[in-house]
Amino acid sequence: MIKTIVKVVAPEIGQTIYDGAVGSARFLCEAFEYLKHSKTLTTTDVITLQKQTFYGKEKKSLAYIIGTMNMILHGVEAPNIVHTNTLTENIADLQEKDRYDIVLANPPFGGKERTEVQQNFPIKTGETASLFLQHFIKILKAGGKAGVVIKNTFLSNTDNASISLRKLLLESSNLHTVLDLPGGTFNRAGVKTVVLFFEKGQATEKVWFYQLNLDRNLGKTNALNEKDLAEFVELQKTQAESENSWNIQVKDIDQTTFDLSAKNPNKKAEAPLRQPEDILAAMAALDKESADLLATIKTLLK
Repeated sequence: MIKTIVKVVAPEIGQTIYDGAVGSARFLCEAFEYLKHSKTLTTTDVITLQKQTFYGKEKKSLAYIIGTMNMILHGVEAPNIVHTNTLTENIADLQEKDRYDIVLANPPFGGKERTEVQQNFPIKTGETASLFLQHFIKILKAGGKAGVVIKNTFLSNTDNASISLRKLLLESSNLHTVLDLPGGTFNRAGVKTVVLFFEKGQATEKVWFYQLNLDRNLGKTNALNEKDLAEFVELQKTQAESENSWNIQVKDIDQTTFDLSAKNPNKKAEAPLRQPEDILAAMAALDKESADLLATIKTLLK
């Protein structure tokens, strides 16, 4: 999944890549692998990748150590990862020199932040992921690109903070793609997530949705693979419509809620479930038909 997100965002050597919730640094490591094989590297390219490309922040001590070691093991000798709580930074203080070309992240969600932390953001909410999303939008350079994993309820929550955040995202960035994932994709049992792909600087006019439908349950021993996502990657290039993909025009959505629910209009309708009384009536009709047929046979045999 992470490899696919990096592939769609398509970073280039010379761009800065940031994850403000770095964890084990899987996004940064995968971006390094992607760039390392994107072209024949010059000496300058190697120095750029080693020292001036990857940046991250991590709050938890153990995750910070794991993330740093993971990057070193992948070949980034001096990772630019800082041990800090990203959300304690007031985003109003961010300057152009603090911004990045690319954001790749899977921020934690379900957590609650203190009131004093919420004061660092224009949209006040205790939901950790919503605060991170505000941070990512703000820290992107104009024209910068992002691939961010978030809980799918973000698309339709009716609380004021969620509505304001969707409005902010649509007005400040081009949310060109939403990938709707099945539950368990990121080893969070039963939790459904989406990936938001957006580019900062131009308001969204159209959003392309892709709903990943699989014929199996996901888990640690049965994870997504590149083959599962091959159709998404191919269709995303042209944002074509299919049984699993569709487009919506922002001007056509509710302008008071900015609801972006992933409702696939192209999915084939399933046969409606039959009611118990209908099933019993059909059985009775078949029993009568069988009895009449048996009676006819008996008459003919006399």
